[in-house]
Amino acid sequence: MMTKHMIGTREEWLAARLELLEAEKELTRRSDELARRRQELPWVRVDKEYRLETDEGSASLADLFRGRSQLLVYHFMFGPDYTAGCPSCSAIADGFDGFAVHLENHDVAMSAISRAPLDKLQAFKRRMGWTFPWASSHGSDFNFDFSVGFTEEQRREGRVEYNYRGEVAFEWRAGQEGGGEGAEAKFAAMSGTDVATYHRERPGMSAFVLEDGVIYHTYSTYARGLDGLWGMYQWLDRAPRGRNETGAWWRHHDEYDER
Repeated sequence: MMTKHMIGTREEWLAARLELLEAEKELTRRSDELARRRQELPWVRVDKEYRLETDEGSASLADLFRGRSQLLVYHFMFGPDYTAGCPSCSAIADGFDGFAVHLENHDVAMSAISRAPLDKLQAFKRRMGWTFPWASSHGSDFNFDFSVGFTEEQRREGRVEYNYRGEVAFEWRAGQEGGGEGAEAKFAAMSGTDVATYHRERPGMSAFVLEDGVIYHTYSTYARGLDGLWGMYQWLDRAPRGRNETGAWWRHHDEYDER
């Protein structure tokens, strides 16, 4: 089968690679600068007392720090009416166990938080073979306050504010996050719910710091801001055909056909 891609000599490849290397180095420098700017954001005191359910019992947000001064939270899409975690969030979470131990030994605690009751989270966690901390915010305002949980009324009336802007309706866009026609229906079905219920949850991550007994919210990111946490995409972006997406191709890791 003939390839349609440009074919060149080793010398031509090296010249193009060195040119690309300069662009990659510039991107790295820009990324370092963005990281610095994230760390310079003002801290916002968290005064509300959130009660969460964990494997160890009822917990406050402060308890999730587990003796560390910093906490990173992944807002995992798993609503009370879901029967399984969102496939996209699950693909991201597949990498958590590998690096959580390193974060914990660098003064950073990590936890996923979802609105589903704890027993649902524990069952799915066992199914996936995960060990990272995962707390339930069921009955709490936590997800609503951090713009990753919405009521049916908000969704129906177009009063949803996500990723720092209002939206009339949640839309998957072709070529973005595996989007395109039918993607939301596929993900909703894999999560065991309907599209409307599925969209009451949104993905994101938030960072907190604990200083002198006070918790501060320092950073949150949503939507494509999570790409850097998605280990699968970091590898695909370096593969010969890149992400090569035509729709919602990924699954829970135990649902792929064996090849």
